[in-house]
Amino acid sequence: MRVPTGTYRVQVRPDFGLDATAGLAGYLRALGASHLYSAPLLTATPGSPHGYDVVDPRTVNPQLGGAPALDRLVAALRQQGLGLVVDIVPNHMGLFQPAANPMWWDVLARGRASVYADWFDIDWDAGPIVVPVLGSPALDDLRVEDGELRYYEHRFPIAAGTGEGTPQEVHARQHYRLVYWREGNERLNYRRFFAVTELAGVRVEDPAVFEATHAEILRWVREGLADGIRVDHPDGLRDPGGYLARLRERAPDTWLLVEKILERGEPMPPWPVDGTTGYDALAEVCGLFIDPGFPQPSGPTWQQESYEQKLDVTRRLFTAELNRLERLGGDREVLAEIAANFDVYRTYLPYGVEHLEKAAKGEVPERLKDPSDELAARFQQLTGAVMAKGVEDTAMYRWNHLIALNEVGGDPSRVGVEPGEFHEAQARRHREWPNGMTTLSTHDTKRGEDVRARLAVLSEVPDEWRAAVAGWREAAPLDDPSFEALFWQTIVGAWPISQERLRLYLQKAAREANRSTSWDEPDKAFEDAVESNLARVFHDADLHGSVRDFASRITPYGWSNALGQKLVQLTMPGVPDVYQGTELWENSLVDPDNRRPVDFAERLDLLTALDAAAAAGQPLPPVDVSGAAKLLVVSRALRLRRDRPELFGDYRPVEATGAAQRHVVAFDRGGALTVATRLPVGLEAAGGWRDTELTLPAGDWVDALTGRGATPRLADLLASYPVALLVKG
Repeated sequence: MRVPTGTYRVQVRPDFGLDATAGLAGYLRALGASHLYSAPLLTATPGSPHGYDVVDPRTVNPQLGGAPALDRLVAALRQQGLGLVVDIVPNHMGLFQPAANPMWWDVLARGRASVYADWFDIDWDAGPIVVPVLGSPALDDLRVEDGELRYYEHRFPIAAGTGEGTPQEVHARQHYRLVYWREGNERLNYRRFFAVTELAGVRVEDPAVFEATHAEILRWVREGLADGIRVDHPDGLRDPGGYLARLRERAPDTWLLVEKILERGEPMPPWPVDGTTGYDALAEVCGLFIDPGFPQPSGPTWQQESYEQKLDVTRRLFTAELNRLERLGGDREVLAEIAANFDVYRTYLPYGVEHLEKAAKGEVPERLKDPSDELAARFQQLTGAVMAKGVEDTAMYRWNHLIALNEVGGDPSRVGVEPGEFHEAQARRHREWPNGMTTLSTHDTKRGEDVRARLAVLSEVPDEWRAAVAGWREAAPLDDPSFEALFWQTIVGAWPISQERLRLYLQKAAREANRSTSWDEPDKAFEDAVESNLARVFHDADLHGSVRDFASRITPYGWSNALGQKLVQLTMPGVPDVYQGTELWENSLVDPDNRRPVDFAERLDLLTALDAAAAAGQPLPPVDVSGAAKLLVVSRALRLRRDRPELFGDYRPVEATGAAQRHVVAFDRGGALTVATRLPVGLEAAGGWRDTELTLPAGDWVDALTGRGATPRLADLLASYPVALLVKG
């Protein structure tokens, strides 16, 4: 198995296809990556900007260039000595355009007689397939056209011999029923991805379905096109362990990762994989740069908020799933209560029965402890969706004490990670999952890594922050204190940012919170008030100046945090991933904002200039708005991991002593030694690093970032940057 030393994630999409991606090979080599890590490449819904709505898993997406372009990409990567890691989506397929999905189209046309009827997780005993697409309960706008049933731009097949009569009569004879979209959450009779009706669950637990849906992916493995596979959302599968065992058997020498979100203290299931995609590492790293003394809020606790939202989404969004469980003999209220009390995404019977017992209020139904029972199997598929929608997509937009903590897999009530705790976690990672991925940003994170880094500074200045917000609130009040907290933190964390990007984000965040407005029932008055206040931030001179000045004051500390967390993530145990564009400062917000096009030419030019300056002995780049210092950190760390892997075979904490020791974290990987700092606001006024020193292991050490010999004294070691990457001479 060829385990990467560092990956670089690219959001391959129709407007940046496989040939455009192939053009990055030289840059990725220069940056220090060993592998390109790609978004899904199988045929997706036409125009899909992300590729997770696969409509035909048997072919390479023609919108990306098809199989010939994949061959050209691999050839370009191989020429640069790079490999390819691909993202796959076994849990679901896209239905938004039924005609684009030949398997779904055939199922709609033929029903249970379709050769693809067993591909999809459909409750056939519940009647015709429910398709929630109508804009109202009426069927008045249906029409029969070109041998199809049409509803505005939507197209559906007509079963053989059923096309005579009015559109309503034709509709009544089909294997499906088009219904009002608001009825989908209650009437749906196929398993879906979370609460997304346009993504239908696939039965990959069936060996025949597995083979059919994985033939193309396994061809890539067999022919040496792909070196690694990232499995999206395994928690949605009926039997994740069984699926992964089958995949490992068919791809024994492939680097295999799972998008498994582990809660604090939750062990990794005993799966035959190399690790997770790194949300657990993200929480550990980001916590290092948050002051543990930041005060907890008054009012409802995070645990109360998350419980209430999990219970609400179970009853509100997952009625159809509860209906199916009820038909299997379950008590819907008992099951909703158990799901809302889960502290992890799901259990894996017979592994992890303790999670059911811990989560339940009262007696756990015995049937839920039997993995062979249909009720138990389907309940396990529900709890992950409840956690994702109730916590990630709702509670994390409502409990906004310090939104740097509100991240996938995170615990917003846990303020800060002490260095000792971090070291214990990394020693465990090095021992148990040394080949798992680490990350700071993904296509699914709630905000960019450098936005979190700047927001972490607020934990250092709680009184100053509280006073600033009090003044801004007078100029632009909102009748939702929790959302108001998110509003101001987002603006300061992402500044400078366009008004339009903020408008789109704030609308999404407010609707996700489901308090003052929502996706199903948008409150125009509240959303207009948010837009009006946002306009004041940009056009009221006094308010604009105050927000700008506060953001400017904390920005240098945010840059320091950003460099620190990036170096830690790149050098800690595990395989580091760099999300596209994050080698420079990254002020993105949640998707689709974090999937915007990246200026790779700018990055290549800047990297070339950095290397030329280093070769000529010219001054190091300053820590400034250009982001050149971050590019220096990323490239030097990735290159060192690729070119000298023997320096990263161990993990040992390195102690700091002196007045500011609690603001330093350092570790030796076996010849490569990382030093990162949580630079507190006002450190300079307190005398800087003063007597703070590292207890360096014996030997001569050189900083790979500056080229200078290392000294234990922090004031000297960190004269240029708030981080150091020391290499033993």
